[in-house]
Amino acid sequence: MPEKKKILIAEDERPMARALELKLNKYGFEAKVVSNGEEALEELGKTKYDLLLLDLMMPKKDGFGVLEGIKEKGYTIPVIVSTNLSQENDVKKAKELGAKDYFVKSDTPINEVIKRVEKVLANNK
Repeated sequence: MPEKKKILIAEDERPMARALELKLNKYGFEAKVVSNGEEALEELGKTKYDLLLLDLMMPKKDGFGVLEGIKEKGYTIPVIVSTNLSQENDVKKAKELGAKDYFVKSDTPINEVIKRVEKVLANNK
């Protein structure tokens, strides 16, 4: 049996984080939740993940700070940004910092999130 893909979810809204975690685990991924940007970078330093699902608005360090930290540390993890910020400049900034995909939480059903995760993982082999 192939090894489960590990997904780190950096999300401070507990209901959203829990829903993503449950759904990803149900689809055969191994998901773990952290609730702020500092924890996300700390966790990425300890464990190898296949993908990071990253909220932009979080305490301690926001998503942009996490993306910058990933770049500084030379991590090569694909990142999907999940946020309620939909301004074009936020999307552009996230992509410039290395995000592979970007979606607005309030507009995106969780099943669609799973499809995006699978697509990014498939393209990142």
